[in-house]
Amino acid sequence: MKISMSALALTVPLVLTTLTGCSMTDDNSAGGTDSTSDSGSDGVRSAGTSTSRAASDAMERVSSGVYDLIGVEGKASDSRPGVQECPGKDRDTHFQIFHQWSFHPASESDLGTAMRHLEENLPKHGWKIVQYGQDTSKNKNTVLIADNDEKKAGVHITRMEKRNPPKLSLMVVSGCYRVPDGQEVEHF
Repeated sequence: MKISMSALALTVPLVLTTLTGCSMTDDNSAGGTDSTSDSGSDGVRSAGTSTSRAASDAMERVSSGVYDLIGVEGKASDSRPGVQECPGKDRDTHFQIFHQWSFHPASESDLGTAMRHLEENLPKHGWKIVQYGQDTSKNKNTVLIADNDEKKAGVHITRMEKRNPPKLSLMVVSGCYRVPDGQEVEHF
């Protein structure tokens, strides 16, 4: 099944808001600083101050850390992070980073093992699992959603075992960054 760009455009903001609104705090991030609590009624927490490129690099490192926890042989898709508006914030000064990618295990039978490794290992690395279970789709995919306060990030993982080939679909999302004074968000 092919996903249209309009469906993706509608899905990404929903996933971003869901992922980043759970439990992230407003203190300083590894990639920037923030002396104010600028989380709004939208529920998206501050990730600090950073340029778009530096925040993108930080989210790639977060994704790489999640990949390392999968613990089975396979191949990850080759994708780059993107920039998304922060709900209710000025798009020229505030942004979120999202990194959507997928993982295809070398052996289809390892898909369940990969998901189990993530469920077991994410909490050992600072992630708090906030949701785990089947979604409401016809395929009854298994979904794991976790937040990491220290990394100012959330991850949404879907085990799609009925896909051909089976895969894990992952979306890593940052909190809301503010660019340094005098700079604007670089959208990519």
